[in-house]
Amino acid sequence: MTHITFFCCEQMLATSMTLPVEMLRAAENAAKVHSRQTTPLQIVNVGLTHDKVETSAGFKLSPDHSIEDVKQTDILFLPALWRNPKPNLRRNTQLLSWIRQLHSQGTIICSVGIGVSFLAETGLLDNKSATTHWYYFDRFQKDYPNIQLKKQHFIVQIDNLYTVASVNALADLTVFLIEQTYNKKVAMHVEKHFSHEIRKSYNSTSFVNEHSQHPDEDIIQIQVWLQENYYKDITIKALARQFELSVRSLNRRFKEATGITPLSYLQKLRIDEAKDLLKNSNLSTQEVANQVGYFDVSHFNRLFKRLLTVGPKKYRDMVRAKLFKPQ
Repeated sequence: MTHITFFCCEQMLATSMTLPVEMLRAAENAAKVHSRQTTPLQIVNVGLTHDKVETSAGFKLSPDHSIEDVKQTDILFLPALWRNPKPNLRRNTQLLSWIRQLHSQGTIICSVGIGVSFLAETGLLDNKSATTHWYYFDRFQKDYPNIQLKKQHFIVQIDNLYTVASVNALADLTVFLIEQTYNKKVAMHVEKHFSHEIRKSYNSTSFVNEHSQHPDEDIIQIQVWLQENYYKDITIKALARQFELSVRSLNRRFKEATGITPLSYLQKLRIDEAKDLLKNSNLSTQEVANQVGYFDVSHFNRLFKRLLTVGPKKYRDMVRAKLFKPQ
């Protein structure tokens, strides 16, 4: 069983709780039907006390438990807040020690938008990277000068801490967590049913993983080069030669730094671009494949389906069908 906890507080954005809960429940059901997996999810919401809290929309939520009742959990979600977080920080001082305790146990902690202020106040983000909602950028930098604000990123991970810029980005992260809990097939099922056309890959350029900010500058240079040249005819042998490495050393060092091989990294860059082209252009599948560096359309089709569980044509039909069409 996976234990998931949502913290509730005054002036929270209810969607920062309700959306991931709905996605997680959909994943739980899909796992039973499509993958025959029976990993149940125990999802609870907690407050400082059992008293109702009023959301930014004006309706009230009743916590299932107080934070004192929850001694451990696998995942904790801290909600997005509306505007100035200071009143909430003053009201929820007990929360900070509770967060630190869960962090020490290895709990995955996800904060959304201005809710990152809860994590910032704990000191767990000191001298580390984080992101937040654009509205809060200037204030965040002033209040927490020891935290490296990543304005260009929507999701930032530091070990088991995740900061997320918005509710939309939270949906991206939730798909990733679903894949980690179940599998790619279940994650894709949920993704297809929750506004597939706006979802972005967790490993897209809007994501930064602090753990992979390694000291191997050669690999960083290779990553940047691949991001800028993914559409070219690239072989791993030629890439290694260009950066004066052996193929074996390139593969080993790249995987140590990023968790995946340089070939997998290149494939993901290309498929992410292909997804955008399929959605936003009328290029044929062959033309899309060529644009992202694949000149064998059969290979492109197989790779696309392996990574996304649907082929390029079905993917285009699916996302185009959901786009708003004015009458």
